[in-house]
Amino acid sequence: MASSMGLGSISEAFHREGQTWYCTSGLPTDVNIEVGEMSFHIHKFPLISRSGLLERLIEEVSSEDESECVLQLNDVPGGAKVFELIAKFSYGVKIEFTALNVVSLRCAAEYLKMTEDYGEGNLISQTEGFLNEVFGDWKDSIKVLESCAEVQEYAEELHIVSRCVDSLAMKVCADPSLFNWPISGGNNSQNPTGTVLWNGISSETRPQPLGEDWWFEDVSFLSFPLYKRLILAVELKGMKPETIAASLIYYARRHLPLLNRQSSFNDANHANPGTSISIPEADQRVLLEEIVVLFPTIKGVTSTKFLLGLLRTAMILHASQSCIENLETRVGTQLDQAVLVDLLIPSMGYSVETLYDIDCVQRILDHFMSLYQAPASLSPNIIEEGQLVSGADSLTPITMVASLVDGYLAEVAPDVNLKLPKFQALAAVIPEYARPLEDGLYHAMDIYLKAHPWLTDSEREHLCRLMNCQKLSLEASTHAAQNERLPLRVIVQVLFFEQLRLRTSISGWFFVDNLENSQNPNGSLGLPKNDASFRDRVVGVDDRLSKLERECSSIKMELHKLKKPKRGWFNLHRLGFGRRTPPCSSKNHSPVVEGNNTIL
Repeated sequence: MASSMGLGSISEAFHREGQTWYCTSGLPTDVNIEVGEMSFHIHKFPLISRSGLLERLIEEVSSEDESECVLQLNDVPGGAKVFELIAKFSYGVKIEFTALNVVSLRCAAEYLKMTEDYGEGNLISQTEGFLNEVFGDWKDSIKVLESCAEVQEYAEELHIVSRCVDSLAMKVCADPSLFNWPISGGNNSQNPTGTVLWNGISSETRPQPLGEDWWFEDVSFLSFPLYKRLILAVELKGMKPETIAASLIYYARRHLPLLNRQSSFNDANHANPGTSISIPEADQRVLLEEIVVLFPTIKGVTSTKFLLGLLRTAMILHASQSCIENLETRVGTQLDQAVLVDLLIPSMGYSVETLYDIDCVQRILDHFMSLYQAPASLSPNIIEEGQLVSGADSLTPITMVASLVDGYLAEVAPDVNLKLPKFQALAAVIPEYARPLEDGLYHAMDIYLKAHPWLTDSEREHLCRLMNCQKLSLEASTHAAQNERLPLRVIVQVLFFEQLRLRTSISGWFFVDNLENSQNPNGSLGLPKNDASFRDRVVGVDDRLSKLERECSSIKMELHKLKKPKRGWFNLHRLGFGRRTPPCSSKNHSPVVEGNNTIL
């Protein structure tokens, strides 16, 4: 399909001197048409035989003044450059229609009323015919749409923009390989090396199949108003939301330089002075606010990583509050797909105390939790660690978010400016049932206590209430039992629940042992086949249990020494040591629960 069309037979009839064009036919000119800073000294007859507007204007001016007629056409679409082509067309001089000038010529022809009433094959019909040919070609259609920006108002009135957008949308939603459209993207490259047959005849290899992104690069060069209209047209024709989102991401990365920068605290507030940004930040802000609205609202269509990057860029550019809230809501909808490093959004501005924007993450988390209602009862008893983990299969999204929040808390905990209420508020959003194990929360709390040694005892107590000591793994319990930063009450609870867990395990082993003895009366001891390893395991548990008993007794003695008799009895009673209990033993012991306090 031709990308240009030639008209006229005369080689040349004009020459230019400075800012003036003269007709070289040899006859004196009788009209001077001024278009901007350019003047055209030409003849009346060729113009009035083609243009209804020029015919009327020349007649009006000629009736008033018999001297050379002077007209000013400053409003002609395309300016002097396009009027030069129109003058040559009127004289029958050779001109060429291309995808880049046909829109301006069509609009100027309409403005000058160059209809079929003023000669067969006039400029309006000629440009319309060429436009219809151009709309059948992908690359030329893109050029036509880009050129509409120069004469936007006239192109809209003539429906050139809408026709071009519909033509491109149709091609995007169809298979371009079926119509042999030339594509300028990189996916249509062919292998230059052909297949050589036995008789010496070579055949070119077939072009590689095009992916769904074959059109992304071409349309990314369009101005945003035109690109937006194309995206909306493509959406109406049934394009998949995933493909639309991918195209928007491609366009955003091309036109938002700040979006492509590495997310770190050093470059969070301002652009790197050494980085060349071709688009002013004010224009980037407007573009970002516009492009966010176009993203499909379906969960998972746009990656959480990109949405968080867009949110960070919106904060850097000081986008509108509605834009930021929109992005926070989208991220909150699919927070379970986020990665910790993308969630570390630096605080913007100079009045913010904390290193990272805790409030933003809090809002995102609140929106996520509003979508997930807590089940009726998911408070586990004291069971095996593996059972806690395996019972969380149905809670995958919320357990993933719980792990993400615990990791986030561990990252922000070293910030000395992070206040305790803000740390507690973020940790408390996650319900207890969402954490099969609370090792991550304990790790974050330990980091916070280490970075904030000035916390009072009551503040430490209040912070540790967030943690359920029953849901610590053996490794975490061992660490907590020796952690001097924890309140004494918490250490006692950790020791008790670890002891109880070990005794529950031992009881389970003995139950299995007795069951095997009853089913295998011929066996001497009814031990498992690998009785040596079983004995070693029991001995290890006994050793650990004995150590816990000694630690428990030592804590009791320290409490008696530090406290006065009466007051000490009151506190011991609250801690669970008020009643007389038999000595800790692996053979005979059962816990007593009084209110919310566990008594050993």
